[in-house]
Amino acid sequence: MTRMPVSKSAAKKSNLKVVIFDMDDTLYDEVDYCKSGFLASAKFLAQTIEDLPAEDVFNAFWEQFCKGNHTTTFNGALEKLGIPYNDELIEELIKAYREHKPKINLPKDSLKVLKQLRKKYTLALLTDGFLPAQKLKVKALKIEKFFNCIVFTEELGRESWKPSPEGFEKILQTLGIQPENAVYVGDNEKKDFITPNRLGFQTIQVIRDAHIHTSDCQMDGYAAKYVIKNISLLPNLLKEI
Repeated sequence: MTRMPVSKSAAKKSNLKVVIFDMDDTLYDEVDYCKSGFLASAKFLAQTIEDLPAEDVFNAFWEQFCKGNHTTTFNGALEKLGIPYNDELIEELIKAYREHKPKINLPKDSLKVLKQLRKKYTLALLTDGFLPAQKLKVKALKIEKFFNCIVFTEELGRESWKPSPEGFEKILQTLGIQPENAVYVGDNEKKDFITPNRLGFQTIQVIRDAHIHTSDCQMDGYAAKYVIKNISLLPNLLKEI
């Protein structure tokens, strides 16, 4: 376990009552969701174009994604496949991706941690992303039962996605707690920790082996106060802070 204090206050004892989790790439590997979504989009396209194997389409989608094309994945794949497209087709592929029933599972280590922590702490979930997709993920992972409060920032408005403080403040208000009584556990240094750091939360970054967001942010205040390489280390770390 590696701990990375960003200020002297990180070493002070705190009275933690609430553990707030991010979902994607924190509780499970988001890449599994991406694979599931691209497969759904590939099947959709194969059903609309004769003699087009869904496997070939998926491979084209996945190749683009693995090359780092995370914004125009469908466009790049269709161009390589030689399939003419327009904005309407791209929107249909995006819809198939976002609205599919994901084939994802909660890893055993995450399940064990959630079961252990809910005996001692109040748990909350704060997640960005398009609302239908995020709700379908929660259902597929079967995690709703662990949380006293779930905030889908999309329900507050697109401008409320992290690093907006609105989701964090919503949880504080709903659970009736102060920032110093809460810890936020996430993965993405570019957006997850700057706001809870400023609000006075403890912050912990989980770096999963297959995490998608691999680049660090060099700006002051963006790093989590603690970093762990495996979510199974979280319960002991919480005891220490």
